[in-house]
Amino acid sequence: MIYLDNSATTKPFPEVVDSFVTVATKYFGNPSSLHELGMKAEQLLTQSREQIAKSLGVKPSEIIFTSGGTEANNFAIKGVALTYRHRGNHIITTAIEHPSITEPCRQLEELGFDVSYLSVDKTGRVNIDELVKTIRDDTILVSIMHVNNEIGSIQPIEEIGQLLTQYPKILFHVDHVQGIGKVPLQFHKAHIDLCTMSAHKFHGLRGAGILYVRDGVRLSPLLAGGGQEMQRRSGTENVAAIVAMAKALRMSLEKYRERIAYLWDVKKTWIRELQAIPDIQVNTPLEHSAPHIINFSLNGLKSEVFVHELAKQDIFVSTTSACSSKKKAPSKTLLAMGADQKRAESAVRVSLSFENTLEEIPIVIRAMKEAIQKLQEVTR
Repeated sequence: MIYLDNSATTKPFPEVVDSFVTVATKYFGNPSSLHELGMKAEQLLTQSREQIAKSLGVKPSEIIFTSGGTEANNFAIKGVALTYRHRGNHIITTAIEHPSITEPCRQLEELGFDVSYLSVDKTGRVNIDELVKTIRDDTILVSIMHVNNEIGSIQPIEEIGQLLTQYPKILFHVDHVQGIGKVPLQFHKAHIDLCTMSAHKFHGLRGAGILYVRDGVRLSPLLAGGGQEMQRRSGTENVAAIVAMAKALRMSLEKYRERIAYLWDVKKTWIRELQAIPDIQVNTPLEHSAPHIINFSLNGLKSEVFVHELAKQDIFVSTTSACSSKKKAPSKTLLAMGADQKRAESAVRVSLSFENTLEEIPIVIRAMKEAIQKLQEVTR
């Protein structure tokens, strides 16, 4: 099997699965319970929070555990909107955000909020000057993803954060789901107020995520109830998944330091080999892009059929993002970048992890050429 869909989800590290099983079977108490088993679970929760905070260079009090990236993004967007609406009702985001950002924004628009969607250039990056022109007196939030989940473009987060220091009433949220463990981001240096991460994108387990909330930022809770997570996110904590997430984050960051140069070699080789195929257009730029995402188009051929052809040979890639792939919709990121409908409808994404190798590339390239030839014969 050759797995090339790591932006959808990563394979958990074996050590991470082991830690989950150990905690789930031996320390299964509710961390809010007063008995010894509950206290042990609470201790593990505290240790995990401290470990994650240390890994990210922030305070433990700034780490809120969630069920994943979608909840964390919703919490950030809606929490800010409801808490700070007395300041204004204007939100700025981009045209290429993940649905867990755009859909909450659409919901807020129905409640009377005004949302501006920044355009991107042909490389998938926002223009700082456009952001400046979009800021208004009633702007309360700017939400911009770090790494685009479809083409891998990296936004100028530090530059944006520095700019926003001139507007102390505006909070800055960053969706770091695709960047964490692969593209470094220093929260304080970038002046980030809120930041989203998801465990299963860095070899943890599904069902656990992180929302960094800078000290001093208030958020209206998305979930009301027992007051867990410092009164911010009610619901019994998934201690086993959180412990596993802390281990996955530490291990992923270590892997980054050890293998990032090799990962870049793999990506560059992938792009060179794809560019040599006449029926393929590479959409991911080499500059200002993440080391693990390569997006290309099939010159009008049906990408979902191409994906299924590769799967027959135990090679797994995807079309657009995992959340949108079954809708058979054109890539909204490519459309925002100025690509035509034909190119946006035939997009395919290869997304790597540190476990992918150079040796896999010729095997997959050969299978891709065979799949393209088969599709061309069918459509003649």
